[in-house]
Amino acid sequence: MSDTPAYQVLARKYRPETFADLVGQDAMVRTLKNAFEADRIAQAFIMTGIRGTGKTTTARIIAKGMNCIGPDGNGGPTISPCGVCEHCVAISEGRHVDVMEMDAASRTGINDIREIIDSVRYRAASARYKIYIIDEVHMLSTQAFNGLLKTLEEPPAHVKFIFATTEIRKVPVTVLSRCQRFDLRRIEPEEMISLLRRIATSEGAEIAEDALALITRAAEGSARDATSLLDQAISHGAGETTAEQVRAMLGLADRGRVLDLMDLILRGDAAGALTELGSQYAEGADPLAVLRDLAEITHWVSVVKITPDAAEDPTVSPDERLRGQQMAETLPMRVLSRMWQMLLKAMEEVSAAPNAMMAAEMAVIRLTHVADLPTPEDLVRKLQDTPPPAPNGGPGGGVQPGPATAPSATAAYSARTTGGGSAPGPALAQDVQAALARYPTFDHVVELIRANRDVKLLVEVETGVRLAAYQPGRIEFTPTDSAPADLAQRLGARLQAWTGNRWAVTIVNHGDAPTIAETRDAAELALRREAEAHPLVQAVLSTFPKARITRIRTAEDLQAEVAAEALPEVEDEWDPFEE
Repeated sequence: MSDTPAYQVLARKYRPETFADLVGQDAMVRTLKNAFEADRIAQAFIMTGIRGTGKTTTARIIAKGMNCIGPDGNGGPTISPCGVCEHCVAISEGRHVDVMEMDAASRTGINDIREIIDSVRYRAASARYKIYIIDEVHMLSTQAFNGLLKTLEEPPAHVKFIFATTEIRKVPVTVLSRCQRFDLRRIEPEEMISLLRRIATSEGAEIAEDALALITRAAEGSARDATSLLDQAISHGAGETTAEQVRAMLGLADRGRVLDLMDLILRGDAAGALTELGSQYAEGADPLAVLRDLAEITHWVSVVKITPDAAEDPTVSPDERLRGQQMAETLPMRVLSRMWQMLLKAMEEVSAAPNAMMAAEMAVIRLTHVADLPTPEDLVRKLQDTPPPAPNGGPGGGVQPGPATAPSATAAYSARTTGGGSAPGPALAQDVQAALARYPTFDHVVELIRANRDVKLLVEVETGVRLAAYQPGRIEFTPTDSAPADLAQRLGARLQAWTGNRWAVTIVNHGDAPTIAETRDAAELALRREAEAHPLVQAVLSTFPKARITRIRTAEDLQAEVAAEALPEVEDEWDPFEE
């Protein structure tokens, strides 16, 4: 048999053994150091953070620090475990009888926790503390959490709990309140690149700096992911690894070429953008990865536009940084936001489409057609500067729109009735006149019908009555062709029932006044014609032929809405100066 040791993956080979080896967790290490030195070690810890930041590794280091006895066998709890005593070695190899690790993802029930609860009463077999490490603790059932509570609140002095989770929000507050919490941060790009460079050097591997930057970007702050990717990259490169090899390994597109594609899209060059996308696809780029890179660049440029310091990202090459800064200076935020939203939608479509390349091409076509659309501000400014097309093909005029005013139905009918045109009828009795004085115009009659919620009669009066003469108690009108034959009779009967006085409602043949509905429609039609004649509206309709006016609100309408929404003023009756 060969004595050559079995190959160990880099993620395990370079797993931190002490707090000094941990990367990017200075705040947690400082807190633990103070706690150990002051002999104020918590009864339970909980580590939270994304995958690969060192939660379980930190738990093992804490376990070693609690049980380390030093090379001479006389040491106490320490932040710097020796790594050579029997306890440190046994914990590192995962075989210490007093350090139990449990994966809550596979052992979630109350029976699994009951084993722990039953065993905590017994002292440690050989170590200073009996330590329970529960990984992915958020996966425990509600019963299991409840079973832990009493033990967590009053654990024996020789027992310590260390929990790890990626989903801290799923851990009950009752458990969190009994633990000292540590949030493990994502590893910063500078620290990650430095870590990968040290490992590559230790392995005797040559790997380019921009290749390390690609791995760091792909790892998204996870040291374990970065180390695993480095392992693959070293094997892929066979001695010397370039950025192109790492990009091919990860299925990434060339960032420089993605920026070229973004330039073509923003210029609205659909043919050029499709050619560039096809070229990248032919060279092995995943269409979804190309769109993801476009979205990432869009986000990065947007951030750089707001905070220019964000351009100083160590994972970004100098050329990419320069081009990104130029984009941030020239592109409006509205364009970037619109592109971001469209790319998010496009990535969903590409993921679900039976042919990813076709979906990506359609997304690029949409992006190029939308990219060169003006922003709303630019559109308004452009339309204001564009004279509207004059009727009959003449030059555009410079008509200045006046205030939108249209006579209301009430005003129209008031003018019609107060203008006279018919002699007053016979004098009514004094008491009847007094009772009917509250209906001085026909508009008041219409409001009376509306107040009594007789919708059918209201519609018939508004559309079927051409008023010829009106006095309180006497109505003369000419019916329209659509008016019911018994309208006069029913109107008189309803008014008598509502007012307690008899009304004379008579049909005549000489009434030619417009109905309330015709007056109202004429006002709306006049308002619409005035709006359509406005130069800015004409320019919009000319630019967007399918656009339609759906609603018109006058200045008076807006003032009425504001008045209706405003809070009523309350007069203060108490004056302090009067006392």
